[in-house]
Amino acid sequence: MVLPVLDRAAPPAPGPGPAPVVTYALIAVSALVLLLGPSGVNPLYGTGAARLCAEQRYEHRWGAVPAELIDRRPLSAERLQQIAPVTPDCVLSPTPGKVPALSVLTSLFVHAGWLHLLGNLLFLFVFGPGVERRLGRARFLLCYLAIGYLATYGFALAEARTPDAVRALVGASGAIAGVLGAYLRLYPRARVTTLVPVLLFLPLRFPAWLVLGLWFALQWWSVRDGGSGVAYLVHVIGFTAGWLFTWAACPRTAGPPAARPPTGRRGDRAADTLAAPPFTGAPE
Repeated sequence: MVLPVLDRAAPPAPGPGPAPVVTYALIAVSALVLLLGPSGVNPLYGTGAARLCAEQRYEHRWGAVPAELIDRRPLSAERLQQIAPVTPDCVLSPTPGKVPALSVLTSLFVHAGWLHLLGNLLFLFVFGPGVERRLGRARFLLCYLAIGYLATYGFALAEARTPDAVRALVGASGAIAGVLGAYLRLYPRARVTTLVPVLLFLPLRFPAWLVLGLWFALQWWSVRDGGSGVAYLVHVIGFTAGWLFTWAACPRTAGPPAARPPTGRRGDRAADTLAAPPFTGAPE
């Protein structure tokens, strides 16, 4: 298990690169959504048990529910009863105005608490700028959103016949895993400084192909092992799609990161860097 930090010594491309506006905008919007929601500082959602219930309702209103995506309609009151309430007197109400296809988009900006948000956005902050500079802003945003949709629908198909089909999926993990896959394709030999917990967080330098390859292997192993409530399959689909998208979009490009690579930023634990267990749904 390693904590990746981009190496300051990674050679930049000549000339100043464009600012990664899309990456920073995605981070800002995600942080703002959390701040204004029940997991943030908005006092309108109450405190204590009332706030926990509000978080569960919020996730099911704006998160992507596999059963809703497959059936193309919101959950009925009967199916909502299959979901264990976060507090004894918390009741989930039907959301007849919810559009399942659009819930995939909104779910990419909803996170189940600060730990979940920071685990996701740290990876986007570290790896996103280099990918955005190479792909360009428009293609980067298209890649990010398209892979988020692909990973979410792939997870929904896999969970369609399981009890987890009624649980909300929240977070940008699938899309950010796509960014990691794209980074691996574009900069496989970029030097990445990693902090190894088993060696008392001793910083060691490894190529990106090794660090991200090990991360992907861990996600794949977690899918086969059943995981711990985290939607690891979303990570696997997103990472694979990001690599393939970039392979098709930039078939001959692979080299050092663009100018001013991000430095000195840690990821979270490898097993759940892109997901922290939420109150209700299957986290990304």
